[in-house]
Amino acid sequence: MLAREDDPSSPARARTPWRRAATVGRVARLRSLLLDPRLLDGLLALVLTVALLRRLGPGEDADDTLVNVVGGLFLTLPLAARRRAPLAVTCTFAATAALNAILGGDLFAGEPPLPASLIAGAVTFYSLGAHAEERRAVVGAAVGLAGVWTAVIATDVDLQSFLFSTGLIVATPWLVGRSTRARALRRTLLEREQRQREQVAVGEERARIARELHDVTAHSVGIMVVHAQGARRILDRDPERAREALETIERTGQTALEEMRRALGVLRKPEADVPLAPEPGMDDLGALVEQARQGGLTVELVTEGTPAPLPADVDRSAYRIIQEALTNTRKHAGPVRARVSVRYVGEALELEISDDGVPGRVRNGVPGDGGHGLVGMRERVALYGGDLHADHRPEGGFVVRASLPLAP
Repeated sequence: MLAREDDPSSPARARTPWRRAATVGRVARLRSLLLDPRLLDGLLALVLTVALLRRLGPGEDADDTLVNVVGGLFLTLPLAARRRAPLAVTCTFAATAALNAILGGDLFAGEPPLPASLIAGAVTFYSLGAHAEERRAVVGAAVGLAGVWTAVIATDVDLQSFLFSTGLIVATPWLVGRSTRARALRRTLLEREQRQREQVAVGEERARIARELHDVTAHSVGIMVVHAQGARRILDRDPERAREALETIERTGQTALEEMRRALGVLRKPEADVPLAPEPGMDDLGALVEQARQGGLTVELVTEGTPAPLPADVDRSAYRIIQEALTNTRKHAGPVRARVSVRYVGEALELEISDDGVPGRVRNGVPGDGGHGLVGMRERVALYGGDLHADHRPEGGFVVRASLPLAP
């Protein structure tokens, strides 16, 4: 029984998409082949050669058939390489035009001149202007002018014909070609600059996402690890407190997931518009300090000056700097005393996060180097033209001082 092609389960219907895809592929390859510049140049050279040879058949315009035929071939066939070697094609055209006129040929001496010869000259000098670099284009134009002038002088024509041939064959096509090349170069430069701007924007966005992810994961995972360790130690003797620690781990994990979704929201497709929680800022500083206390730190929060509305980016960056500093304290110094000082001073927001640490103990890395945390803080402060200082305290511990300008 034959399968109907309109039956969705039939093999013929199943093969239809593959046949369509194969047809589309063949059409695309054929279009690419037909639009190949080398093929187009070869066809142009062949058409001009045939047109010139047909005009050079027996008749009153072909006194010296051999000179004209050989000259015609050297005028038209090299056009197949007009894009790859425009200077060589121009030199060949100039030499052929001069020799043909000196030997008595009439490729350019007819009344009127052979159209194929004029078209070949115009294409030659346009190609020189459009596809040769500056120095080669000027040299080729000079050589071409010498060849055309030699041909015109050898045929003993008047001044009007001399100027006409120079402008029609050499000057006008060459200038049009240079203009075309200049537009193409400008377009290429603009496209390159656009790609570079896009790459810079992508790099900046990747760095921003990396900072956000580092801040979120380092802080939240640190708190979860501390509570998990505490829950493991007291699970047998105090199940109630262990349950509270596990609840804190759950809440922290949920918060971390929400912040990671927000940090990666820029990578989502536009159509996947999922409502996200607002970015954290200095208004959430109390919750951040309380979270750090639950993680084992003894944190003192001090605010000096009159709180003022902060630009959104500065607000978020200040929060992240304090968050990262407290995370580093818990990671490197353990459950010690820490102090967070926020000062509103004129046109700047000053932050100082210090801890007691352990006297004489040096943390991993050297001052000012550190890992991704310090690098992220420096990048955030540098975005707004601020200052950051991070170093060990002589009496022990570590201090981070940041100044963020509030004015744009």
